[in-house]
Amino acid sequence: MSTIGTSVPRFEDHRLLIGDGRYTDDVLSGNEAWMVLVRSPFAAADILSIDCIEAKVAPGVLHVFTRSDLDADGIGLFNTEFPYKRGDGQDMYRPPFGMLAGETVNYVGDPIVAVIAETRYQAEDAAELVMIEFEERASVTDARKALAKEAPQVWPQAPGNVAFIVERGNQSATETAFANAAHVTALDLNITRVTANSIEPRSALGIYDSVSGGLTLYSGTQTPHRLRATLCNEILHIPLESLRVVAPDIGGAFGMKNAPYPEHALVLWAARKLGRAVFWRSSRIEAMQSDLQGRDNFFQAELAIDDKGHFLALRVESIGNLGAYLSMLTPHPPTANVGGMIGPYAIGAAFINIKGVHTNTLPTAPYRGAGRPEATYVIERLVDAAAQELDIDSIELRQKNMLTADQLPHETPLGMVYDCGDFPSLLMKSVKQADWNGFENRRKDSERRGLLRGRGLAYAIEIAAGPQSGHMPESMDIRLERDGQVAVRAGSVEIGTGHATAYRQILDNYFGLDPQRVTILNGDTGTVDRGVGSFGSRTMAAGGQALVSAGNKLVAKGKPLAAKALEVAEADVEFTNGAFRVVGTDYAISLHQLASHEDYGLTLSAEVTKKTDGPTYPNGCHVCEVEIDAMTGIVRIERYLVVDDVGTVINPMLMKGQIHGGIAQGAGQALMEEIVFDEHNGQLISGSLLDYTLPRADDLPLFTVESHPIPTQLNPTGAKGAGEAGTVGSLPVVVIAALDALRPLGIRQIDMPLTPEHVWRALQTQKEI
Repeated sequence: MSTIGTSVPRFEDHRLLIGDGRYTDDVLSGNEAWMVLVRSPFAAADILSIDCIEAKVAPGVLHVFTRSDLDADGIGLFNTEFPYKRGDGQDMYRPPFGMLAGETVNYVGDPIVAVIAETRYQAEDAAELVMIEFEERASVTDARKALAKEAPQVWPQAPGNVAFIVERGNQSATETAFANAAHVTALDLNITRVTANSIEPRSALGIYDSVSGGLTLYSGTQTPHRLRATLCNEILHIPLESLRVVAPDIGGAFGMKNAPYPEHALVLWAARKLGRAVFWRSSRIEAMQSDLQGRDNFFQAELAIDDKGHFLALRVESIGNLGAYLSMLTPHPPTANVGGMIGPYAIGAAFINIKGVHTNTLPTAPYRGAGRPEATYVIERLVDAAAQELDIDSIELRQKNMLTADQLPHETPLGMVYDCGDFPSLLMKSVKQADWNGFENRRKDSERRGLLRGRGLAYAIEIAAGPQSGHMPESMDIRLERDGQVAVRAGSVEIGTGHATAYRQILDNYFGLDPQRVTILNGDTGTVDRGVGSFGSRTMAAGGQALVSAGNKLVAKGKPLAAKALEVAEADVEFTNGAFRVVGTDYAISLHQLASHEDYGLTLSAEVTKKTDGPTYPNGCHVCEVEIDAMTGIVRIERYLVVDDVGTVINPMLMKGQIHGGIAQGAGQALMEEIVFDEHNGQLISGSLLDYTLPRADDLPLFTVESHPIPTQLNPTGAKGAGEAGTVGSLPVVVIAALDALRPLGIRQIDMPLTPEHVWRALQTQKEI
C-alpha cells in the first residue's frame, strides 16, 4: 500500500518536542571563548582611528582583532555568484565585502572589531572600551532616492549608485504591442524591506584541531557544502578537506541562512589564531542589524490590453535595493525570478528592465520566495486593477487570458517553460470552495457591524527546483547494512520542513524499505560527501529525484543476488511492490531480507548525483476576505483559502504546514512587517521587536488548504514543490482584498504594510479630498 499521499506524522517531532533538539548552542562544551563584534553606529562614515588598548587589557580578553589583522593573514573577501553588467556594458563594481570593515563603514551594523574573551559578558564589556573615531558621511537608504543626481554616492566606482542593469524579454515586440493596445493599466508598486526573524538567531562555533590542523564550523546553514567551498576557496584559502561544516537542527532559515556571513569566517580564523574554540551568537537587536534582509523593490508596471480584454504585453521598470555590499546571492531575487510576472496568462510579449541599486543598508538576499512573491504581486495587482478599469469581473478577465491545459508545455516571453497544469480548472475550484457567490451576504453582515469588507483573489505560479537555465543537481547515498538497517546520506539539509519524513515515505513507497529502519543523515560535510542544500522549494523535486535514482541503482545491484537467493535465473526476477519477486509467483525477498541473507551478509550501497529534467512550476489560487474598521484603520483577515497544484503531494500534512507558514509570512509583510530607516541619517528605526511587528496567532484565521495536484513528468516523484507557495500568493491577495474593501471610499492605491496608521491616514486623506 502506497504511503505517498498519506499524512504520516513527522518522525523528527518527538525528540524536538521533548527538548532533545540539537541546535548550535547545544554543541557547546562550556570551554569556548566568546566573540562579540563592535558594529558601526553610522550608515556611512570614514574610520579615522581605532583604539583597542583598553579593550585588550580588560578582564578575560584573549584578543581584539581589526581588519589589519585579517589583511596580514591574507583573509579574502566575499564575492557574488551573479556578475552582471552596468548600463555601459562594463562589469559591475563589486564592493570590498570583508569580514571586518576597513577604512569605511557603509551601513548601521557594519562589523569593525572582533573582541574575543573568556565569557560573553567579558567580551561585551571589553567591546564597550573600543574607541573608534568616525567622520560621518551623508547616507541614502531608499533606492529610488539613491538614483537622484544629488544623492550621496555609496561607492564612487558605481556612478549614480547603479550596480547593474538587467533586461529580460523582447523590447521591440513589447513596444509594438503597447502601441496597438486599446487600454493600458499602469501601477506604481512598492514592496517593502523585511527581515526573517528566525526563532533561532544566527550563531557560529569555530573549532580548531591543533593535531590535524583541521577546522570545524557548527552553524545553522541551509547549504553546508556551498558554505564550506566559499570559506575555503575565497576567504581562508585552505583545502576543502581542512574544513568540516556541520548544520545541526535549524530554528528557521527562510533563505536568510543560505549565504556565508562574516561571523562564519571570523570564528574559524580566530579559533585557529587562538588555538581554542570560539563561539558567536547574535542577539535579537544584533540580528536586525546583521541578518541579510529581503525584498525592497519598486516597480513601474504596465499591462497592455486589446479591445476584447486580451492581455497583449507586460512592461515593467524595476528598482532593486541591493544594500551597500553584494553578498553571494544579493543580485538573485530582483533578477532571477522575474519570469513569474507573466503569471498563468497567455501574454504575447514582455520586457523587464531591472536596476540594481546600492544604498547604505544591509545587503538584501533571498527571503522566502526570492523574487517570486514580488513577481506575482506585480501581475496580480495589474490584473485586478485592469478588471476595475475595464469594468470586467476579475475572474472573467483571468479566465479569458489563462493558458489552458492543452496549451502546455508553453514557453513564456520571459523564458520560463510551464510544463503542465490546469489553471482554469484550479481557478474555478477555488472560486467554488471559497463560496465566492456568498460574499455579498457576508459583506452586508460586516456593514451592519460598522465594518468594511473586501475580497481578493490572486493566482500565483512560480519556478521551483531551478533556475531554468541550470537547475542544480542533488546527491543521495543509500547504504543497506547487513542487519537490514538503512542509512541515507542526503545532500539536502533538513531545515525543519519534514524532509526526513518525506524521504522515508518515498523509500517505503518505491522500494519497500521500512521507515522505522531508515536513518537520514544530512547537514554534515564530514558525513555527506557532496550536496547542494535546501532552498527554492527544491528538495522534493531534486532530492526526491536523486533518492529514487539511488534506490533504483541499489535495486539493480541487488537483482542478481536476489536471483541467487530465490534460486532462479536473473531474467525471472522482477522488482515490484517493494520486493524482488519470481515472475508469476508470490515467491519474494525484500531488500531488508536480502541484505541480511545468511549466504551473503553484505552491505549494498548506491550513490547518485543527479539533476531533474527541468525546473517545476507549482501554482495555486489564493482567495482572501478582510474586514476593516474605518475608525481605527485595523485590517483583519477573516477568511482565507488556497487551492494549490504542487504536483504529487508526498505528505498532505507537511504540505499544509508549509503553506500555512508561507501564508503567515506573506500576510505579515502585507499587514505589518517593515524594516524602516531614518531618511536623514540612515539609522535603523525598526531595530527591535518593539518596533518591528510580527503576526501572532490571533492575527490570522484558520486557513483552508486544498490540493489540485497535476504531477510533473520532470522528476520521478511528480513533485513540484510547496515551500514558498503560501508566501507567493498571500503577499498580493491580502492587499487586493483590502483595496476591495476601501474602494467604495475612493481609495484605489495604498502601499504595504497595511498597518492601522497607514490605512487610517489614507482614509483621512480621502475625506479631505
